[in-house]
Amino acid sequence: MDAGLLLDLYRSMALCRRFEEAAAKAYSQGKISGFLHLYIGQEAVAVGAISGAEPTDYIVATYREHAHYLARTGDARAAMAELYGRSTGANGGRGGSMHLFDASKRFLGGWAIVGGHVPIAAGVAFASKYREERDVTLCFFGDGTANMGSFHEGLALAGLWKLPVVFICENNQYAMGTPLYRTMSVPDVAVRARGYPMEFEIVNGDDVLEMRDATRRAVERARKTSQPFFIEAKTYRFRGHSVADPGKYRTKEEVQKWMERDPINVLGQRIQTLGIASAEQLRGLDDEAKAQVADAVEFAEQSPLPEPQSVCEYVYA
Repeated sequence: MDAGLLLDLYRSMALCRRFEEAAAKAYSQGKISGFLHLYIGQEAVAVGAISGAEPTDYIVATYREHAHYLARTGDARAAMAELYGRSTGANGGRGGSMHLFDASKRFLGGWAIVGGHVPIAAGVAFASKYREERDVTLCFFGDGTANMGSFHEGLALAGLWKLPVVFICENNQYAMGTPLYRTMSVPDVAVRARGYPMEFEIVNGDDVLEMRDATRRAVERARKTSQPFFIEAKTYRFRGHSVADPGKYRTKEEVQKWMERDPINVLGQRIQTLGIASAEQLRGLDDEAKAQVADAVEFAEQSPLPEPQSVCEYVYA
């Protein structure tokens, strides 16, 4: 076990958790508008997977993408300012919560249409193969996406054209308020990969190390063979679908059961067992994350709104 790596993973997950909590608070205060989909409980998936890829690999994510953006860029200021709709945001305040983007870091969204980004990820992977580059594309999506036509189109193209893409299904058990067993006839989304065909693996999405190792294997396989791979990460979101969702379709017992698998606590306990850091030292890392997020909130609140005359910038027609 690399002590530095474990602490970095813990630090990254803590940043994601504190960022989401601060975003929820700002939303309740009316400082953030629109939709806000929190990632609390799923941090191990984004952090583990993206840590298992190379900085030159592409990331294509769905609308619940704050943690993915932070895991790739570490830029809490730009992320929070974008949520606030400020000119200093990742997209100059034009995208908001569901459309974080940083082409320089090869983070290609933030896509709000469910499943619409799966063929886009296949297209990005096709471009890499066409240019004879070694880059791999990671495509994140929820279990609800697996019933969309565009999901099957993207996987069909990846399998047919042998594209270097890793599809990562974040199975948090619910598509909005509908449980998986009411929308699929099989308990595992990953079995659908057989039809295209492509190899797959089902992993514990609440274990950041298991997530990292599975992604590393899949990415390296895609890089060497130009073959797609499908990972299903079993996880759970602790909050509702969005901050406007009270989540009354779930029992308190169910939520409590999954919260016992809190990915940050799981890694923290492992770090302590290995003697890498004490509970007090881990609290120190958490305090650093809180301070970084507090700085991001202050930065966002002090940043200007986009100038009205800039409204036509970045418009193609």
